[in-house]
Amino acid sequence: MHIIEQLNDSHIFQLHQLYQQQWWSNTRTLEETHQVVRGSSFVLGVVDESNHLIAFTRVLTDGIFKALVFDVIVNEQYRSQQLGSRLMAAVKNHPRLQQVKHIELYCLPELQTYYQQFGFGTDVGGMQLMRMTMR
Repeated sequence: MHIIEQLNDSHIFQLHQLYQQQWWSNTRTLEETHQVVRGSSFVLGVVDESNHLIAFTRVLTDGIFKALVFDVIVNEQYRSQQLGSRLMAAVKNHPRLQQVKHIELYCLPELQTYYQQFGFGTDVGGMQLMRMTMR
């Protein structure tokens, strides 16, 4: 298994299949999956020996102040193999993020402990997530 930074069409199809298995992403279309990959600052995937995408995350960043991690996803069959940890280490050490002041993500409360092991915390200076729904 190794990390890739470019997804081909087959990988994007496999990512779409991974999205279909999760409650938070199962309404995404294949075209939206293509758009998500194109619109991200960078993407990281883990592929197996057969070059099949088995884990993924993506990042949006301005390169200096903020980076936001999205869509950390690991195929259920591989979840005991520390692939999420490998992705988080790859994000933290990525050359495009070496000058970034804050790397952020949002997650369900039950996942906070998991992300704390990578240095994420819940103290965000009293900030709250706000959302405007556009469609």
